[in-house]
Amino acid sequence: MIDFNQYKALTFDCYGTLIDWENGILGVLKPLLRVHNTNLDDDQILELFAEFEAELEIGEYIKYREVLKRVVQKFGERFGFESTGNELNSLADSIQHWLPFPDTVEALRALKQKFQLVIISNVDDDLFAFSAKHLEVEFDQIITAEQAKSYKPSLNNFRLAIERIDLPLEQILHVAASVYHDIVTAKSLGLSTVWVNRRADKKAVYTTVAAVSQPDLEVPDLKTLVALISGTDKK
Repeated sequence: MIDFNQYKALTFDCYGTLIDWENGILGVLKPLLRVHNTNLDDDQILELFAEFEAELEIGEYIKYREVLKRVVQKFGERFGFESTGNELNSLADSIQHWLPFPDTVEALRALKQKFQLVIISNVDDDLFAFSAKHLEVEFDQIITAEQAKSYKPSLNNFRLAIERIDLPLEQILHVAASVYHDIVTAKSLGLSTVWVNRRADKKAVYTTVAAVSQPDLEVPDLKTLVALISGTDKK
């Protein structure tokens, strides 16, 4: 079991860990695809989103708003339709409406009493600002892909965060839902990790590219993590 008393800072992925991005993605893409006579189930949409997003983030850095625009474009290319300008911008424009998971805000408030809280997110500064309002806590550091000019799983994003936090690695615990984007890289740099497996009760469908790594702890949600840290696991 992790000794939580050794940590002074918790670093978090945002989308998929704190913010319910699956419902955010599906809320835009399902009706868009239907308009273009393309019928896919939720899992197919999420897996294609993961495929397209990963392709776009590997190359030369472009802002996340542009990544999402090109994701929509790639759906059109795959299924033979051309999106309108509003449709191309619809994913990025919808982020301001994406909501936290039900346990997120309460968990962050509890964790803020004990730790520095840091965001490491594959997003633009202005897009995260929308989400920050929903999260309702003040983060000690916010590291975005726009600042790093790269996307996780790049080492660069984590190195920038570690530099800004300015604590020994053994005092930083990274908390994330994506093994591919977060757990693998964080572990490779010597950080302890918590995998928030929010899909634990669902079949193995990946909103991110599939990857394998061994986190130091796996929890189904943030409520469970807070309970473990407080020493009163309420599962």
